[in-house]
Formats: sequence, C-alpha cells, structure tokens
Amino acid sequence: MSRARSIYGFHAVLSKLRHDPEAIVEIYLDAERKDAGARDLIRHAEGAGVKLMSVEGKRLESMAPGARHQGVVAHVSAQQRHVTLDDVLDTLEEPAFLLVLDGVQDPHNLGACLRVADAVGAHAVIAPKDRACGLTQTAIKVASGAAETVPYIMVTNLARTLRELKERDICVIGTDDEGASDLYAADWPQATAWVMGAEGEGMRRLTRETCDLLVRIPMLGSVSSLNVSVASGVCLYEARRRRG
Repeated sequence: MSRARSIYGFHAVLSKLRHDPEAIVEIYLDAERKDAGARDLIRHAEGAGVKLMSVEGKRLESMAPGARHQGVVAHVSAQQRHVTLDDVLDTLEEPAFLLVLDGVQDPHNLGACLRVADAVGAHAVIAPKDRACGLTQTAIKVASGAAETVPYIMVTNLARTLRELKERDICVIGTDDEGASDLYAADWPQATAWVMGAEGEGMRRLTRETCDLLVRIPMLGSVSSLNVSVASGVCLYEARRRRG
C-alpha cells in the first residue's frame, strides 16, 4: 500500500474533494459533528465516491495531535502530482501571474501566501529548495484549501529560474523597502512574477540583482514593514486590478 499523509480542517479537506478526490484514501469525521459543514462534507464525499468514516474525537486527536483539525482528518496519497514550472507556463492561455517567495521559512506565512495567491488567481507559487518551507501540515491547514489548488513549485536555483522567466518575457518584480519605484506609480507589463523576500532579511542579493524592477510599498505610519503574506496581498491585488 502506498504511503499516505494527513490533511485536516474543513477548508483543506473540502478543497481536496473538489479538486483532486482521487488522491483521498479516506476521510475521518467526528461523530459529534452534525452541523451544516459536516453535512456538506458528507455530500461531497458521497458524490466523489470517497470513503468517509464517523469516529470519536479521541481518534482524530491521535491522527493530528495538537492540531486544530475542526473534527475532520483525511488521509491522502503521499505521491502528489508532480507539476513543473514549464507544465504551468506551457498551458497558460493568458499572461503569466506568479508569486515567488525567497527565503520564507515559516509555514504559517507560506500557508497565508498560498491563500493570497489563490484569491487573486495567481498561476503558481515558486520557492527555492534551500532556505524555504515545504508544504507541511501546518502550511496546508493555514492555506485553507489553497495548497490543493495553487501549484507550489520548489526549484534548485532561484536566480536561474528567474532568468528563465525573463526569457519568456515575464517581468520579474521584486519588493524592497529601498525600491526606486512606488508600487502605485510603477509601470509593468501583464506577465509578471512578484518576488517577496523573507521578513527581516528581505530578498537575497542575487535574487534582487536578477529582478527587472524593484518596487516599494508605501509605509505611511510608524511601522517599517509588513508581514510577507500581507505584502503579497497588497502587491498581487494591485497587479490583479491592472490586469482587469
């Protein structure tokens, strides 16, 4: 039998049911859950032909110890569909819209960034294999289903990947406190890859030097920076607004 991993929380499990039900081995639902959310989950599971078991809360606690599972845990195939950046870009029917995370290692931040990427309709989130967070259970939970809908692509050499994006006429835009252009005054084409650095450290030097454009988010109050997921939301929604 192939190895399985666990995902938990209603958003994550429902999203998996909607977008990739074949990967779900079985779902465990707290027998005490009789609410509308539980009924909706049961309906989707039955419609997808996915096995669902009603169990005691203690069993769920043993499956996801310490996690806020909301009364539902699913076992899914550990063999995730492998998606490359070329797979994504070669099938696009519109200008590329990408989020790049350079050095983001906190799973809560990764999950929140994936959620933002899903909300704005970004095509993928890209990160380096070194100094980056993988798709942990915490990241998947915080993403509220977006980890199942937005490709998260980890690359060996981020600077090289950015250069390859530029060769495809995708404008690489970095966010930097000392960026020459204000986000709202800068101009950029439709096809973009938005690069966010880690909190505190920001983008690495080579990443910054590879960008076509550096923009700064106006900070009008007393704080000097934003959380990476908030900064991602500010930039990506401005880019989405201009895409129409």
